[in-house]
Amino acid sequence: MSRLRIFDATAPDTPLFDSRDGDAIARELQTIGVTFERWQAAKPVGAGASQDEVIAAYKADIDRISAERGFKSVDVISIAPDNPKREELRAKFLDEHFHKEDEVRFFVDGSGLFTLHVEGKVYEIECVKDDLIGVPDGVTHWFDMGSEPRFVAIRFFEQPDGWIGHFTGSDIAQKFPRYEPGSR
Repeated sequence: MSRLRIFDATAPDTPLFDSRDGDAIARELQTIGVTFERWQAAKPVGAGASQDEVIAAYKADIDRISAERGFKSVDVISIAPDNPKREELRAKFLDEHFHKEDEVRFFVDGSGLFTLHVEGKVYEIECVKDDLIGVPDGVTHWFDMGSEPRFVAIRFFEQPDGWIGHFTGSDIAQKFPRYEPGSR
């Protein structure tokens, strides 16, 4: 189940806000310019579905958000617990960074934790199946897929070279707990 917790950036043990209600999550995130939506597939998508099948199942929403935000391409990323590069992939996203384009992800399956650092607060968003999150360009954040990652996500890109992170050098991400699905 989706979850949003908000903390003062100096108090990682005491949430100021905690909700699993999708509408409340969307309202809170909208105050900082972050999009949160829930999508439903137009047709079932089974385990092992191809990228084309996944994209076809969500085509109407993909086309809508691409038109609204000017995305030029989408792809599907799938990471499983047996991925031999899972530790390397996890580490790539764990430090605070930002992008020069919006980072929009839709979770077709599985889960992950986006953590945003905005105006002295930390917004921890557990995204699960059917969740879309849109983090505006320039917003500092980090992403944790857990030690045994399992997710399939549609990624949206404005630039052909895709994901480019600009790391801040801050240690704030190490002050907050790592993501382990089911432990929160």
